[in-house]
Amino acid sequence: MPHEGCDGCLARPLAICASIPASDTQVLEAEAGEVLLPTGATLAHEGDPRREVYTVTRGMLRRVRLLPDGRRLVAGFLMAGDFIGFSGAPHYRHTLEAVTDCMLCVFPLRSMRELCRRFPDLESGMLAQACSELDATRGSLMLLGRLGPSERLAGFLVELAERQQRRGGAAHHVDLPMTRADIADHLGLTIETVSRSFTKLRQSGAIAFEDPRRIDLVELAALRSAAGL
Repeated sequence: MPHEGCDGCLARPLAICASIPASDTQVLEAEAGEVLLPTGATLAHEGDPRREVYTVTRGMLRRVRLLPDGRRLVAGFLMAGDFIGFSGAPHYRHTLEAVTDCMLCVFPLRSMRELCRRFPDLESGMLAQACSELDATRGSLMLLGRLGPSERLAGFLVELAERQQRRGGAAHHVDLPMTRADIADHLGLTIETVSRSFTKLRQSGAIAFEDPRRIDLVELAALRSAAGL
C-alpha cells in the first residue's frame, strides 16, 4: 500500500531513517510503501529471496528458525524502530511472524542501496543498528550459557523493559504480548520451566502481576543483579 508520510511517525527517532534530515524525508516517502501485518501473519519465510527491507513502525514481530531436529528457536523480537534486512545473505535466515498487529515501512532492496549512496549517514545508521543487534545476541548467548532459568527470565524482562521504555513505555514495567511458548523458545527452556520461573520471581518479590502479560518490575536492581547486567 502507498506510504502515508513520515510526519508524526513515532518510530522515526529510533529508526535508521532518523539519519536523514527531516527536510529530505520526501525522498524516503517516494521510495517507500507500507505493509499491514495482522497478528499471526508471516512477513517472510526462512529461505525466501530477500528483495525488500523493512522498518517496523508499530507492533512486534518474532524471528523464528526451525532447528534440524524440529525444535523451534525464537531468535529475537522486533519492535518499532527496528530494521529488517541488514544482511549480506541473499535469502532470509529466519521466518518473521507478527506477534501483534504490525505496520512496517517497506523499500525495495535496490532502492535502499541507492538511498545509502545518496545519504551516507543512512548506511552508518544501519551499521550502528546491526552492531546493537550483535551486542544483544552476545548478551543472549550469555543468558543461555551461564545462567539458570529464573536468571535468564530476569534478564529477558529487564532488557525488554528497557527497549519498551525507549519507545515510551513506563519505567519498571514490561508488556509481554508474546506467548509463554515464545519466551521458552527464546530462552532455551520449556514452558513449564518458564512458568515456574515467573512464580519464583513473583514469590521473591522481584516482580508482581495480575495480568500475566503486564509485569511490574518491583525490584529492578535485584533482577539486574540476578541476570548479571
